[in-house]
Amino acid sequence: MSTQILNLTENLYRYLLSVGVRDSELLQQLREENAQHPRSVMQIAPEQGQFMGLLVQLLGVKKALEVGVFTGYSSLIVAMALPEDGQLIACDISHEYTTMARKYWQKAGVAHKVDLRIAPALETLDQLIAEGHSNSFDFAFIDADKSNYDNYYERALQLVRVGGLIVVDNVLWSGQVAEPMERQDNRTQHIHALNEKIHGDERVAMSLVPMADGLMLAMKRA
Repeated sequence: MSTQILNLTENLYRYLLSVGVRDSELLQQLREENAQHPRSVMQIAPEQGQFMGLLVQLLGVKKALEVGVFTGYSSLIVAMALPEDGQLIACDISHEYTTMARKYWQKAGVAHKVDLRIAPALETLDQLIAEGHSNSFDFAFIDADKSNYDNYYERALQLVRVGGLIVVDNVLWSGQVAEPMERQDNRTQHIHALNEKIHGDERVAMSLVPMADGLMLAMKRA
């Protein structure tokens, strides 16, 4: 028995996927199509998607927010986990990348749940706040440009309700966040700064989950 995280060998990781992920043919199709994309590494891991879908169901999420859509794997999972009258506002700047996402939302029969906003995410988030959507979202997932992570976190904190959950992706950044500061690039420094900030942020209850590239969970307190 270990008191630390197990080293996931290739064999152990295959086992994890075999018993830890309830996959669907549609999700497999999306992963296979995404694998041909030159930036395919931006897609979240299957076990992370499984975990996020479970979180959405556990929280009874009806209104969700995503910052960074890419080809749509995470948004597809969230949308499928939402109830029939649920809504996901999805923020991205790329018509090109989200073409694949829209195709799979349609295939899954969840396109009516997804409101895709093509614009700089900060503009969309500020517009939502201005329109009176503060304290109304149950769930927010942040997986976009790292230089704006703190800005996305602060906007999400305004938009989620008390008890709502913010999930921030890539917070372990392939281990680079643990390197000495002088060896960290700009993106790494922004992620490290947000990790430190959330760790000390009394506005939220938090846990850093060492899954995939690291997930920071932050639940908004009263």
